[in-house]
Amino acid sequence: MTLPGDIAVAKRQGPMPPRRPGRGLMRSAGARGFSLIELLAVLVLIAVATTAIAVSLVNGLRGTKVMAASRDMAAAMRYTRGQAIIQRQELALEVNVADKSYTAPGRSTVKLPEDMTLTLRTAGSELTNENAGRIRFFPDGSSTGGFVRLATDRREWLVNVAWLTGEISLEEVHE
Repeated sequence: MTLPGDIAVAKRQGPMPPRRPGRGLMRSAGARGFSLIELLAVLVLIAVATTAIAVSLVNGLRGTKVMAASRDMAAAMRYTRGQAIIQRQELALEVNVADKSYTAPGRSTVKLPEDMTLTLRTAGSELTNENAGRIRFFPDGSSTGGFVRLATDRREWLVNVAWLTGEISLEEVHE
């Protein structure tokens, strides 16, 4: 007998249908998935790979900076040589090793990044003090010769100046 407000429950006839894995609170023993340790191992591998790539990119950027600075220095030397020939007078590129800077005639001073090292080798008569000197170019295109070495912790470039011809060349130093 049912009273008003009672809920009628239909009784199911026959066996219960089998449960599908992953649908209830408990998984059956054959259920597939990843454990927390497996997920953490994958995350650690991704972090290590990302770090390795980031370090490689940073080192590549430093190498690119020293290469670009070397090309700019060579361009400033070529400009100075060209102006000496055109104006038919001696002109010099001033290099200050302590300040990590150089100045071409009639141009503003170019300062190199702090993490870069600068070395000047020139004729003794062209040294203005222990931290500065110049490479002089003559109206016939020749020069006093020498080189400027620009380097970071991983890459190094030489800007060479031939004394007889005044030719400027760039070369990467491989250790």
